[in-house]
Amino acid sequence: MSRRIKRMNPRPRSRDEREDARPHQARSAKKAGPRPGGKPPRFAGERAERRAPKPEPERAAPAKPVEALLPTKVQTVTVTADENNMRVDRFLEARFPGLSFSHIQRVVRKGELRVDGKRVDSKDRLEEGQSVRIPPLKLDAPKVVGELSDAAQKTLKALQEMTIYEDDDVLVLNKPAGLAVQGGSGMTRHIDQMLEVMRDAKGQKPRLVHRIDRETSGCLLIAKTRFAASHLTGAFRSRSARKVYWALVPGLPKPKQGRISTFLAKEESEDDTIMRIAQHGDEGASHAVTYYAVVETAGNKLTWVSLKPVTGRTHQLRAHMAHIGHPIVGDPKYFNIENWQLPGGLQNRLHLLARRIVIPHPRGGVIDATAPLPPHMQQSWNLLGLDATRFDPIENAPEE
Repeated sequence: MSRRIKRMNPRPRSRDEREDARPHQARSAKKAGPRPGGKPPRFAGERAERRAPKPEPERAAPAKPVEALLPTKVQTVTVTADENNMRVDRFLEARFPGLSFSHIQRVVRKGELRVDGKRVDSKDRLEEGQSVRIPPLKLDAPKVVGELSDAAQKTLKALQEMTIYEDDDVLVLNKPAGLAVQGGSGMTRHIDQMLEVMRDAKGQKPRLVHRIDRETSGCLLIAKTRFAASHLTGAFRSRSARKVYWALVPGLPKPKQGRISTFLAKEESEDDTIMRIAQHGDEGASHAVTYYAVVETAGNKLTWVSLKPVTGRTHQLRAHMAHIGHPIVGDPKYFNIENWQLPGGLQNRLHLLARRIVIPHPRGGVIDATAPLPPHMQQSWNLLGLDATRFDPIENAPEE
C-alpha cells in the first residue's frame, strides 16, 4: 500500500487573500491578468466582474451525420471527419438526439457498442474512419417544446433555486446532498433527468460536464450548449479547472498542509462499489493526487480541512482522507475508525462540500462559483464554533 504525504510551503497571507468569497455567490467570467503592482492572481483567479460575459455569435456547427434513424437491429457506421476526436457518449448523443444518458452508459458498459471490434469506455475518443458497431437503441419519448406541465414547472423552479451562476452557455448548480447527479438502479429523480425541462427550441438539453457523489453537496457545472460542453470538458481534461472541497474529519492531520499521492482501483461487489488503495501496475489502478490543508480545529477532536483534487477519480477525496487516517465524518463507505462516537448534535451525514469551482469560460475569462455550507454542515460549524469566513490556506497549493 503506497502512501505519500508531502508538506506544502505556506506563504504569508496578503490583504487580498484575506478577503473571503461570500457564500452562495458566483462571480461571472473575467479576463485574467496581473494585479495592480505586478502581483500575479491566485490560483482561482481574481474576483470576477458581476456582469456575465457578452456572448459572441455561436460557431457554426459541423455538418450533421446522416445516420439519424433509430437502429432496430445491429448496424455498423463509420466515424466521419466531423466526428473525429469526439467522445463515444457524445457521438451517440449527436447521432441519436433524445437517447438518454443512462441508456448510452448501459450499452457501452455492457460492451454492446464496439469500436473496430473492441470494447470501449464512454469517455474514449473516436478517430475518423473507425468502424462503430451500434446495437438496437431505444429512444426516449420525443420532447415537445412548449408549455410545461405542473410537474415540469416545479422541476424548473427547483433548478432555478439551485442556480448560483448562469449565462447563455454555462450553468452552475448548488446541488443538495442526497440528490444524485445521474441515474442508476431504481433512481427516478436526478439532475440529468431534471435538466429535461430545459431543452431548447432545437430539442437540445443541457449537458453534465462533471459529476459529484450523491451525498456530496455543492458546485456542479452544466453546459447549456454543445459549444460550451466541448470547451468545458476540454478544461477538465487539461486540468485547467480548479475545484475546492470542504470536509470535516476526526483528529488533526499532520502535517497540517500536504499532498496525498496513491493509486486507486475500483472494487465491486453485488451491492456496493468502493475505491481501494492500489499499487502501480495493478489492474484498473489510476494515479490520484489530492492537496489538503487544515483550516480550523475544534479541540483537536474534529478538524475542518480544505481539499484540492488534482485528478478526478471516483471517491478520490473520501478514499484519500480515509487512507491517511482521517476519514470524512458521516461517510458510510470509508469511515473506518472503530468505536468512534459522533459528537452530540452533529448529524451522521457526509460532511463534504464541493465549495468552489474555477474554470476558464468558453468565450473568454473565468467562471468562479462558490457554494454555501449545506444545512447539516452549517449546523456542525455552528455547534463546533467554526468560522466559515476564515482564510482558506488551500489557495497556497501548487498548480500541479
